[in-house]
Amino acid sequence: MILITGSTGNVGKEVVRELQSEGIPFVTASHRSGHGDRYLNFEDASSFTGALQGIDSVFLMRPPHLADVNKYFRPFIEEAVKQNVKHIVFLSVLGADKNKIVPHAKIEKVILESNIPYTFLRPSFFMQNLLTEHGEELREKHDIYVPAGKGKTSFIDVRDIGVAAMKTLIQEEHRGKAYDLTGNEALSYQEVAEIFSEITGESFTYSNPSILEFWKTYRKKGMSNDKIVVMVGIYTTAKIGFAKRVTKDLHTLLEHAPITFEQFVKDSIDTLK
Repeated sequence: MILITGSTGNVGKEVVRELQSEGIPFVTASHRSGHGDRYLNFEDASSFTGALQGIDSVFLMRPPHLADVNKYFRPFIEEAVKQNVKHIVFLSVLGADKNKIVPHAKIEKVILESNIPYTFLRPSFFMQNLLTEHGEELREKHDIYVPAGKGKTSFIDVRDIGVAAMKTLIQEEHRGKAYDLTGNEALSYQEVAEIFSEITGESFTYSNPSILEFWKTYRKKGMSNDKIVVMVGIYTTAKIGFAKRVTKDLHTLLEHAPITFEQFVKDSIDTLK
C-alpha cells in the first residue's frame, strides 16, 4: 500500500490524481481531521505508527513550516524502518545535493542513513507557486512581485511532477535514484510577465523589489519570518543564476516534453480573474 503525505497541496493532489487514473490503491495522510484516510502530524510523533501501519511505499513531502529535521522527520523515518517500509519517494528541491543547508538536503541524508530504498525528486520552482504565493499581486495589480533581478528559472508544472511521482512510486527501476526535474526552458521573471501579457491580452509587469521591500511587504501580509527567509533564498538563488539549469530528467520520466509556461498560463487564465 502507498501512503501519500501532503495530498491536498499543489503537488500532492496531482500525485493522487495520477494514481487514481492508473487505478493504483493508496491512502492519504493529513494532520487535519476529515482531510485524509489516516491521521499524520509531523509535530505529533504518536501519529506515526498508525499512519505507517501496513504501508509499503511513502510519498513524503516536507510541510513548509517545519525545518527541524531531527525533531520532526528523523523520528518518522525511524518509525518507517520499524514498520518495514520498502520505499520512500521524497519530494526534495533542485540543488539539494549541493546546498546542504536546506532542510531537504538534511532529510535526504536521514533517508540514506535509514537504508530504506529511496527515490529523490528534486524539482525546480513550481509554476503554480506564482498563483498561490503571489496570486494576490497577479490578480489585483497584474504584477510579479519577487526579488529575483534578471535571473532565470527553469520553471516546472506540478502536473508533470505528479506523473513523475506516480511512476517512481510504482516502477522499481527508479529506486536508488535522484532526479533533477525542470521544465524545458529557463525564463526570467520579465519574460514570465511578457508571457502573461501575451496570452491574457492584459498588461503584466515585473516590479523586482529589493529584498528589504519584499520582506516588509510580506510581513505586513502576516507571513512568518521563517517562510520569508525561504522565499528570499529561492529568489536570490534565481538572481545569481543558480536556478536556470535545465535537465532532461523530467522528459525522460514522462517520455514526452514537459508542460510549457505558455500552456500553464493558458490553463490558468480563469484563476487570474
